[in-house]
Amino acid sequence: MMKYSATFLLAGISACLLGCSIPSATSTSPDAIAQLPMVQESRAQNLPILAEATIKGELFELEVPQTPEEQALGLMYRPALPDNRGMLFPFHPPRVVGFWMKNVPVPLDMVFIREETVVEIADSVPPCTSEPCAVYGPSVPVDRVLELRAGRAAELGLQVGDRISVRFRNTEADGLRNVKK
Repeated sequence: MMKYSATFLLAGISACLLGCSIPSATSTSPDAIAQLPMVQESRAQNLPILAEATIKGELFELEVPQTPEEQALGLMYRPALPDNRGMLFPFHPPRVVGFWMKNVPVPLDMVFIREETVVEIADSVPPCTSEPCAVYGPSVPVDRVLELRAGRAAELGLQVGDRISVRFRNTEADGLRNVKK
């Protein structure tokens, strides 16, 4: 009997830990964000540039959220995103993700990537103006999501199957510190 109790306890702890990870700032579940402390609208984050990518010959500087809170906030409340800037969300291990646009005041392009290959592009995703918010993302696991200014993917001619190589400026940036893996 004790063996079964330990097994169920271990399974329960594992399930709880899996449920604690926050997929992203503009992420899957409104419930995941609702559990975080409320962020004041004047508190948009501007993260340091930790990575860069060359997309169709153009260099992009990328902010990379490093904590669950940074990842959950993402580009919320940001009034604009420059042409050659973006936010990169790495996922280790790869997983199916869904991103939403709650509290993001401007449209964005969302580029879903697996092993440096574009698997889906959500073009000019509009801000969510009422709940429930639409959720965007492929039905296959990805290891990165790149958010760009709306229309940039089309301007670049970016398509599913194209390759995007990301260079991290330090080794810690290629993953999220303090995020459940």
